[in-house]
Amino acid sequence: MTDRADVPLAAAADGPAGRLLSGLARALPAGRSLVILVPYVWLLLFFLVPFAIVLKIALAEPRLAQPPYSPLIDWADGARVQVNLVFENFQFILSDNLYVLSYLNSVKIAFVATVLTLLVGYPLAYAIARAPMRYRIVLLMGVILPFWTSFLIRVYAWIGILKNNGYVNNVLLELSRWVELVTGITLMDQPIVMMNTDFAVYVGIVYSYLPFMVLPLYATLERMDESLLEAAMDLGARPWKAFVAVTLPLSMPGIVAGSMLVFIPAIGEFVIPALLGGPDTLMIGRVLWDEFGQLYQAVDDQRREQSTDLQRQAEAHAALT
Repeated sequence: MTDRADVPLAAAADGPAGRLLSGLARALPAGRSLVILVPYVWLLLFFLVPFAIVLKIALAEPRLAQPPYSPLIDWADGARVQVNLVFENFQFILSDNLYVLSYLNSVKIAFVATVLTLLVGYPLAYAIARAPMRYRIVLLMGVILPFWTSFLIRVYAWIGILKNNGYVNNVLLELSRWVELVTGITLMDQPIVMMNTDFAVYVGIVYSYLPFMVLPLYATLERMDESLLEAAMDLGARPWKAFVAVTLPLSMPGIVAGSMLVFIPAIGEFVIPALLGGPDTLMIGRVLWDEFGQLYQAVDDQRREQSTDLQRQAEAHAALT
């Protein structure tokens, strides 16, 4: 027997409101689809939208205004939509050696820095993955700990380490002095120039992006079945041969992931080359930063001139009256 209190609820579920709710439930993602949707929304907001904004600026004409570029869509005669696409920026970039050389140099520096980061990060990740379980968390915290400090402060710290009177040169000069006292051989009498060079840029990139290489490698090496190494050694393989034949191929996903996490952002890096590099260290991120800075400076200068002119006109008008 059906309770009479359930009849209105069933009727409401079959009514327009019930059909609307059931339609929304079918349209909105749930469960696994909702979990997959979150990273796609993240990529849409923080990758595709900024990329579209940069593309809009690239297809616009620069102006001494705010914003410092022309609109892509205009209303013509109040009834027509006019699309203004300017490709002169791409022609200018391809014809100017400054941008071409800076981009190629950025790729070279990013590639070399990625290889160096891999050479430093792989042994570190391997040691953490093979350490006892009770020590792994502490070792991983040591890798992640620099992220608790500002990126800018960490880069500034390398200036004090690498400059001519910094810690490295002071230690080397002191060691050279002791060697000279003992053996009479002078190893060095002048500090080594490390600041404002590509060497300092490599050091800064490797130090700053090392955790992005270590963590994917650790995740891959930690899941590797160690019985495969034991089987290779039982078949007569030496430790280095077992590493090359078993460990290295199985860790290739971590190598690829870590290399991409280092190489891609290193191409557009501008803080490290601006602080540690020299005037000859051309990187595309630094060049674009300087270009935008000059453009906004020109806009500010024009506004100051207009403000000064208006103030002078107002003072002249006040003097006449």
